[in-house]
Amino acid sequence: MEDKGGAANFARRDLLLRLQDDAQARWAAAKAFEADAPAEGKPPKYFGTFPYPYMNGVLHLGHAFSLSKLEFAAAYHRLCGDNVLFPQGFHCTGMPIKACADKLKREIDTYGCPPQFPTEEEPMEVVEEAPSGDVDPTKFVAKKSKAAAKKGVGNSQWDILKMSGIPEEELPQFADPLHWLRYFPPLAMRDLTSMGCGIDWRRSFITTDVNPYYDSFVRWQFEVLHRQGKIVKDKRYAVYSPLDGQPCADHDRATGEGVGPQEYTLIKMRVLELKGKLAALEGQGAVYLMAATLRPETMYGQTNCWALPDGDYAAFRGLDEEIYVMTDRSALNLSYQDRTPVTGKPEKLLDLKGTDLLGLPVKSPRTHHVRIYVLPLLTILTNKGTGIVTSVPSDAPDDYAALMDLVNKPKLREKYGIADEWVLPYTVIPIIDIPCFGTAAAEKVCLDMKIQSQNDTKKLAEAKQLVYLKGFTDGVLIVGEHAGKKVSEAKPLIKAEMLAAGDAIVYSEPEKPVMSRSGDECVVALTDQWYVTYGEQEWREATETCLKRMELYDDNTRHQFDHTLGWLNQWACSRSFGLGTRLPWDPVYLVESLSDSTIYMAYYAVAHILQQGDMYGEGESPIRPEQMTSEVWDFIYLGGEQPAGSAIPEELLQKMRREFEYWYPFDLRVSGKDLIQNHLTFCLYNHTAIWAERPDLWPASFRCNGHLLLNAEKMSKSTGNFKTLQQAIGEYSSDAMRIALADAGDAMDDANFEHTTANGAILRLTRELAWIEETLAAAEGLRDEPPTSFVDRVFDNEINIAVHRAKSAYERMLFREALKVGWYDLTNARDLYRFACGADGGNRRLLLRFIEVSALLLAPICPHTCEHIWGGLLKKEGLIINAGWPEAAAPDYVLQQAAEYLDNTITHLRKGIAKAETPPKPKKGEPPLPARKVSSASVYVADRFGGWQAKVLACLAGMYDAASSSVPADTMQQVLAAMAADSDMAAMNQKALKQMVMPFAKFRTELAAKGGTAALQERLPFDELALLTENKDFLLRALGLADIELHAVTYEQQQSAEDARIGGATPGSPVAIYQFAGQ
Repeated sequence: MEDKGGAANFARRDLLLRLQDDAQARWAAAKAFEADAPAEGKPPKYFGTFPYPYMNGVLHLGHAFSLSKLEFAAAYHRLCGDNVLFPQGFHCTGMPIKACADKLKREIDTYGCPPQFPTEEEPMEVVEEAPSGDVDPTKFVAKKSKAAAKKGVGNSQWDILKMSGIPEEELPQFADPLHWLRYFPPLAMRDLTSMGCGIDWRRSFITTDVNPYYDSFVRWQFEVLHRQGKIVKDKRYAVYSPLDGQPCADHDRATGEGVGPQEYTLIKMRVLELKGKLAALEGQGAVYLMAATLRPETMYGQTNCWALPDGDYAAFRGLDEEIYVMTDRSALNLSYQDRTPVTGKPEKLLDLKGTDLLGLPVKSPRTHHVRIYVLPLLTILTNKGTGIVTSVPSDAPDDYAALMDLVNKPKLREKYGIADEWVLPYTVIPIIDIPCFGTAAAEKVCLDMKIQSQNDTKKLAEAKQLVYLKGFTDGVLIVGEHAGKKVSEAKPLIKAEMLAAGDAIVYSEPEKPVMSRSGDECVVALTDQWYVTYGEQEWREATETCLKRMELYDDNTRHQFDHTLGWLNQWACSRSFGLGTRLPWDPVYLVESLSDSTIYMAYYAVAHILQQGDMYGEGESPIRPEQMTSEVWDFIYLGGEQPAGSAIPEELLQKMRREFEYWYPFDLRVSGKDLIQNHLTFCLYNHTAIWAERPDLWPASFRCNGHLLLNAEKMSKSTGNFKTLQQAIGEYSSDAMRIALADAGDAMDDANFEHTTANGAILRLTRELAWIEETLAAAEGLRDEPPTSFVDRVFDNEINIAVHRAKSAYERMLFREALKVGWYDLTNARDLYRFACGADGGNRRLLLRFIEVSALLLAPICPHTCEHIWGGLLKKEGLIINAGWPEAAAPDYVLQQAAEYLDNTITHLRKGIAKAETPPKPKKGEPPLPARKVSSASVYVADRFGGWQAKVLACLAGMYDAASSSVPADTMQQVLAAMAADSDMAAMNQKALKQMVMPFAKFRTELAAKGGTAALQERLPFDELALLTENKDFLLRALGLADIELHAVTYEQQQSAEDARIGGATPGSPVAIYQFAGQ
């Protein structure tokens, strides 16, 4: 098939698509991926799972990349003869689907159907509705924003769905969240089937109470945890969506995944004189500036407090007739933390600017000053904390620099109307003694680093890092009741005292901005929720034990799990709104979306029996949902006595029990690395709790990967750099896409799907098919004999090596490596073999073996093409996916080394010929010399190393450790010392000796690291002269010479040779002397 531009490549792709359809039809007819537990015994099995994708859209390449890791592993184990189970469910729990449906409903209600959105000139009005329920969050009023309108209609839910390819007339149906559950899961099933995934679709399911069987399973799981005391109800700070009226977990977020609450201490600074605009608050209660700090123990050192001159502030009603001055954003957070009269509705009394606060006298706790003043600080961020900042210039470099600016710059004081008496009398107050920094650490570090002003932001950031960590870990308090204690010890004590005295309150906000999928910015709320007690010591220790036993394939993955187990604590597992399962003992609440997804791998074991192949659990079944009582689930998963009084036939109960006991534990779970911090760690915790007495049922392995880039850029719908799975299959074919997915990378770093790789795979696959057809057609004319010649033996050995290396790569889930050694390297070896054979054409048996083996090695990655090779071209019986891993003799690495030697020698001789044929540059004024043609060569091979080289090798061999394939770190020094002490070299000066010995010693050491001790022997492990002699005809053809004379020389002959060039030959590096035509 010739390449004639794009049309030819389309024809090639279309061929692969036809083969894809044919293979999938054969698999479906054979029910090739349906796997069941045997009636008895436990033959080898492999059970792998992939996190069920969320069904608020179609699958894309990012899904396919992570899932491909499981698909390739499952296909490999199926090929090896294991009983493989690869099921796949679909996730619908939580807020995302409901948020999207509600957003679409609002768009239709506001703008009609179809919606007539505002033009760019018209501000788009977005009306957000407050949820019903106990919590009365802030009502989001209309927001008019030309900027929002300019982002275009593409931001509307209507257009997002429209761009997904959904016909416009169907879009209104998506205002019902349940319609999403009917629409997207079948499309995901379609796309994964088109990808060629070996999924047992009988076991598929969707989550939520729409599926009564899975709903029952989740209720049982929570009943078990509740019985164990691992689910408790308590008030905790949680990231919270005011619009949704409930905590916003990671999967409910549009941005800010992994962000948690950041706790501050709010220092209450009593305003002593209500001046200016604040006079309007006279008689309404005590007014406090609320300063957020992470260092309450440093309040002894306050000299003033800070406000941003042009910042927006306000006065809000607090509890006990108190009034708090802070930013709107922080007041909204505080209103959800039981600190305002009405939850979620901060009562604003007065709008203020930062300039209204400057010069206010305040009384702050712990400082010995009777009053301090509010001063301007230009670097305050009003999106962090409250916008009011304490000032402790003894230990905070930012505070010291800003205070010195005001002290030393009268014009700056004048600009902001700051009186001298508000600044000049206030000097640094020593409060903490820090080793190396003294009792005025901020002052010292600012002077040492020559920080000139508060505008030296980079230097100040470095200074803060230097002082803060050292101060907390090594600093000792020198003031107050806790003088003499380390700061780390005194901090919690001082904080507790201030809270008890009413001088401060606890305040939390998100560590970083978090946006919910419903479109609002989240706050931190003190919520009365059900929590799973992750982090509890005994439970955590069991989970750590589980983790230590697991195969994680990558040290970085293990480090991330260890880190997560170190910080993960109680997790809010209930929600008030959304889709899902209701808590059995408190049905007001729904189970949160990450919490119903921890042990569902166990549900796969019985899903096909309960649901009979209907993912919604609505079809006919011998078992009704209400029959799946807690006692039945206990029997299936926990063993024990068969449930008395159950209407389920004993045969089905035993079958479900048998399925679970056979398939569990799951052997592999693949996932993106972003799920380590939640889902995957929850999975470990829940398995060690529910099967506490059965460690043999705990997870066996996790394989985590990075995110997928598309053509080296982040995938993004907004930029157009995005591909759905269906689009990628249509553009490249499944097999070409799968090659690009395998080639994208296997590490925890982000991988890269290259268009050029996928497109190139189309060409490579179809060319390989064409070659196979041609070879099979001509097979009768090829020589048919055992592979005894050198090139035959080398090629046969390369096939053996590929089989063993590909197996090792598949076992370690290194699929790029498996693709390389099992296909790229092996086809390259085939091409070299064909060239070496020349007109001979090659050995029929070997070429047929190559076709069969290469198809088997590639089958886990390209099953459709390989199925065609197996059945359509080779006319083999059965399916290649079950054909068995190919047999191969142990690799002969000496033979491989000999082949590499031959290849390298040809390359070396070619360069030598080219150099010999290049005439020397003529002298000035002389005509160019005529080119000469090399016609023959005399090649000299050395039989062994001798002299000082043999001594160096002996020295290296004595230090070489075969177990680690290495030598000691000081090997070169030892070798040099040994040679200097040698009597034959004692007369050489040290520099000359080093220049002679070190390059050789280093080179041979590097060879030994790759090839073992053979590199340190005096002789090669093969007969160099015999090898060249056997392949003399190949050498002549490859070099274009009429004749080659081959000579072996001993070390002694080299020393006495008349031609000094012969002395340059060493084992593995022959020397050639060329003769020219007509010479």
